[in-house]
Amino acid sequence: MALNNAYDMRPLRHETAVGAGAQLALLGLLGMVIGLGPAGWLTGLAFGVATWAALTRALRRSWLESFGPANRVTLARATLVGGVTALVADSFESPPPVTVLVALTTVALILDAVDGKVARHTGTSSPLGARFDMEVDAFLILVLSIYVAMSLGPWVLLIGTMRYAFVAVARVLPWLNGTLPPSTARKTVAALQGIVLLVVGAGILPVLPAFAAVLVALMLLVWSFGRDIRWLWQVRDGEAATDVSRSPDLSPASNRPQALQTPANSMNATHAA
Repeated sequence: MALNNAYDMRPLRHETAVGAGAQLALLGLLGMVIGLGPAGWLTGLAFGVATWAALTRALRRSWLESFGPANRVTLARATLVGGVTALVADSFESPPPVTVLVALTTVALILDAVDGKVARHTGTSSPLGARFDMEVDAFLILVLSIYVAMSLGPWVLLIGTMRYAFVAVARVLPWLNGTLPPSTARKTVAALQGIVLLVVGAGILPVLPAFAAVLVALMLLVWSFGRDIRWLWQVRDGEAATDVSRSPDLSPASNRPQALQTPANSMNATHAA
């Protein structure tokens, strides 16, 4: 069985290795074109290594037979997010090239709408793909909120950290791990965060309109989380609030272990949505 597992993992390891190589290539390109500083290089490399390690571990536990086209799109998006992360880290030492930052972020946000469609069209939706997609989304929002917070104030970090705070609290309050019903409003609010932070980060808006736009985005996010938390509380003793490990989104016909399980949250724009 161990030999079969090792054999099955080879193409998956190849995919993650390609992703790590692409991340290094993007950082090298940014270094040549704009001259990344030490903070940008170290942060970008740390992001690439962490992504490679987490994805490799998740794939080993997922029993996926192939990486799949949707996950390739998400991996490409993760590479772009690594570039954005490096630029934002560099911005603490010197102003980043806004055009490059906006370009990388824009493509990453566009691809966010692509990977889900690819997964549905090819029939390759999976819990791992959904979680991978969600984590890339959440980290991009966190990085963008850090960048915008440098001009508007630390309160903007509430947007980027809210999802992580939710996950942390859910470890203490298991009923928060319940399965939420699909919601167009939730997806819209989640997508709006990235768009607003991108526009404000690009410096298109004057200070007061930028402040108002981010504040409205934050209020909508608080409303979305609050609505979901209220629903989870109301059904905490019912079947809809079963633990994520028993979620109907996971394949009930398989006894194989699942890699990444998706907690309920307002940033969950998944492949399977």
